[in-house]
Amino acid sequence: MLTHPTHERLIALGLTGMAKAFEEQRRSPDLDALSFEERIGLLVDREAAERDTKRLTTRLKFAALRQSACVEDVDLRTPRGIDRAVFARLVAGDWIDRHENVLVTGATGLGKSWIACALGHKACRDNRSVLYHRVPRLFEALALARGDGRYGRLLKTLGRVQLLILDDWGLSVLNAAERRDLLEILDDRHGRASTIVTSQIPVEHWHDVVGDPTLGDAILDRLVHNAHRLQLTGESMRKHKARAHALDAAANT
Repeated sequence: MLTHPTHERLIALGLTGMAKAFEEQRRSPDLDALSFEERIGLLVDREAAERDTKRLTTRLKFAALRQSACVEDVDLRTPRGIDRAVFARLVAGDWIDRHENVLVTGATGLGKSWIACALGHKACRDNRSVLYHRVPRLFEALALARGDGRYGRLLKTLGRVQLLILDDWGLSVLNAAERRDLLEILDDRHGRASTIVTSQIPVEHWHDVVGDPTLGDAILDRLVHNAHRLQLTGESMRKHKARAHALDAAANT
């Protein structure tokens, strides 16, 4: 079938979704039974869906989530101390509108990063801006930015994003520059945006990680007082999955 001039005009106007739907309608005789309004409605719906997909792709690329995680895939059956009602409220995302934080703590292997990235992915789907950083590499990036003049721009990006994910917090005691950097980030975001923090260290020991009583009070006051907490417990999910795979393999032999 030859390309229709209307199809080319739609492409030229940037209406790729409508262009695709227009060609599909031309190839489908069954659509002749639809009214003019119904066929136009299908074109508009396809364009809207195409634009939503492009926006989501752009948001996910900017977010740079470490895990390809979705909230629908979070395992709530394995005992990890996750309250289903609390998790459902976090998935709904109203806490982001209220500029509240989420603290996910627990031993290694329990899926802290997965849960954080799943909530980040859901926020992207809800048309919110998200940015993921592992804390050690973020401090390295800030140190480099301070040396080449990008420090202010990077802090502005970290401050403006609607949901910032800080993964692997507390792997080592902060030095003086890192304490100042973290306070700057959290001060910019306090009462304006939401932050997810994951850590192997219980919240009650975070003062020790900051390494300075005064700055520790300032940092934790901006992070903890309005935060929802997920304290994960139980067996490592990696061990659980490895054992499940072993049992499946044994059953298939």
